[in-house]
Amino acid sequence: MPNIRPVSDLRNYNEVLKEIAIDEPVFLTKNGRGRYAIIDMAEYEKIKATIKLLSQLSDAEKAIKSDNDWLSAEDVRKSIIVFC
Repeated sequence: MPNIRPVSDLRNYNEVLKEIAIDEPVFLTKNGRGRYAIIDMAEYEKIKATIKLLSQLSDAEKAIKSDNDWLSAEDVRKSIIVFC
């Protein structure tokens, strides 16, 4: 169950910070609407690393699609058989 608190609870921020754990962010609302998420630093670093990896994979996929110099899997198999 998500931990949702009004942003006014930050007046006593130590209590809010005690509730933060990995995979358990605290969501803060302002005027009854979701506004902020407070997450553990380790979780933040994990999310950043995941985004970076996905971005690099996306770039690699685009490079593969735009570059016609790549060999198909069948061509690689044929090349390996020739050398063996």
